[in-house]
Amino acid sequence: MKITNVTTAVLRGHGWSCFIRIETDEGITGTGECIHGGGGITGLIDEMAPMLVGQDPMNYEMLFERIRRAYIFNGAIAGNVVTALSGIDIALLDLVGKALGTPAYQLLGGKYRDKVRMYADCHAGAEGTPEAAAKKAKWVVEQGFTALKFDLDEAGDPNKHDAWNWSASPLEIQRMVDTVAAVREAVGPAVDLCVDMHGRYDISAAIQVARALEPYQLMWLEEPIPPDNVAALREVRRQSPVPICTGENLYMRWGFREVIEQQAADIVMPDLPKCCGLTEGKRIAELAEMYYIAFAPHNVCGPLGTVASAHCCASVPNFLVLEWHWMERPHWHELVISDPPLIRDGYLHLPDGPGLGVELNEEAARRYQKPDTTFFGE
Repeated sequence: MKITNVTTAVLRGHGWSCFIRIETDEGITGTGECIHGGGGITGLIDEMAPMLVGQDPMNYEMLFERIRRAYIFNGAIAGNVVTALSGIDIALLDLVGKALGTPAYQLLGGKYRDKVRMYADCHAGAEGTPEAAAKKAKWVVEQGFTALKFDLDEAGDPNKHDAWNWSASPLEIQRMVDTVAAVREAVGPAVDLCVDMHGRYDISAAIQVARALEPYQLMWLEEPIPPDNVAALREVRRQSPVPICTGENLYMRWGFREVIEQQAADIVMPDLPKCCGLTEGKRIAELAEMYYIAFAPHNVCGPLGTVASAHCCASVPNFLVLEWHWMERPHWHELVISDPPLIRDGYLHLPDGPGLGVELNEEAARRYQKPDTTFFGE
């Protein structure tokens, strides 16, 4: 079996997702998805395609590394090159699984679980107030989720004294605490609660917020400072009474190595359709497991990227929870052919069909196509 063609389609979701289709001379195709690659992602994939055409897709790990090494002087460590490769990796696993008649998780070593727990990202509520957050949290729990996340950073907070520095005023911190207190009271003690600061603060602010949030039994405090300085992150984690989570903007296992080895976080959250793909994602999880660090992938993808992430999550023992970022975007379910719906009662029920086990609904997908782009070569 040889690869004959590689094409893309860009669809609206949480921003724009790029879907990659890989075709073969035996009529078997694989489709993947990557996210946050920007406007250049389709050009990169078109540029990579000749390195795939004529190759045996069964050598999917070699093909990933072959392309990555070809870009060693052009961004092979992080950024859009890795994002494009992440989507290609997912498409290859979908294709190879179909060729062998086996689910993608079997290609990763088999599964530890049949369903993958999801947490719902609730943003900051409708109006960004503690009351709105509490209302949103109650509604999400009513949908069956047992874990949720809220954003605490707010660039437009009137209590912020300076738009450029990374400090937090006492009233900013009080707003964050009030939000978490309202949500915790609304959902009770049994629901897991995460909060996200999007790496917008400094060490002092991060530690103050972490200490103030200790009474609310957080599952994690996400990226209170940027991920670039591992020593700084380790200091926050050392002084924080709540677990620290990071990793959505780190790439490949090399990007995670120092964070894990220095034990600068309690949970790592690689975005698999953005920063590594599935085979590399499992390596990151295995590295984290050596240090007893949990694996909770970041995920804002559409259905193929989400299902692909779930296959990886099912294949590792230290999985904690997977993000679900589409509560207000019902077309997630339109984009995938699945009956019953994949996400039920706060879990993604892992499909057992070959490859990813689901197919893109092309009729629905065309309704969300990015203007002035091709649809898998058309």
